[in-house]
Amino acid sequence: MKIETVEKLLDLKARKQQVALVTDLSSGAQDLFTEGHPAPVLNLSPAAAGQVALAIREDRNAEAELDGRKCFIQVHNPAPRLIIIGAVHISQALAPMAAMAGYAVTVVDPRRAFATEDRFPGVTLSGEWPDEAMAKLSPDVRTAVVTLTHDPKLDDPALSAALKSPAFYIGALGSKKTHGARLGRLTKAGFTEADLGRIHGPAGLDIGAKSPAEIAVSVLAQLTAARRNRQSQRA
Repeated sequence: MKIETVEKLLDLKARKQQVALVTDLSSGAQDLFTEGHPAPVLNLSPAAAGQVALAIREDRNAEAELDGRKCFIQVHNPAPRLIIIGAVHISQALAPMAAMAGYAVTVVDPRRAFATEDRFPGVTLSGEWPDEAMAKLSPDVRTAVVTLTHDPKLDDPALSAALKSPAFYIGALGSKKTHGARLGRLTKAGFTEADLGRIHGPAGLDIGAKSPAEIAVSVLAQLTAARRNRQSQRA
């Protein structure tokens, strides 16, 4: 790989951009493919560029025939993110599970007695109010957001910010009654039925979960299904 390609790849990764290194296996020619930079050295057709973009979206290295050339697509995506609202017992189980699954996890809770390093060792913590934290974290297409506090003062601002973002998964814990009231408040805030349909509520797959760890498993499974474009049953 040319030094300039290495430097550019490292720069793109540092800026947390989605990128793929595309190599023509016959000629050895290489180029980086990002949104707005469709590997001009390889002069890919729109169809071939679409194949590379699909591999990036699916986080999948692949050998593929691009414009009649055998190529290898090596994807270098930033880690997917999980923003958890509420430093509660379920969060204590969910945060390390999600980290093991490859997510960069941030727990947001302005209640300093809850969001402590002792309770969340090795986890990024934000003591800001959810609306402020979400504005800084800026959820993107590789971000999942889960609200776990049952407190409208914390959950609702986070859900509002998530619904205005392209986050791939939005989950909200609570009973069906609690979720119904939540949807009512968000409707009054101006969100449409289509918007609210993005919220998995109550969050988690219906596996009969009872304990905090079991609920964390159900939530992580559901957001994994959402990330991998699989339909999942709501609790």
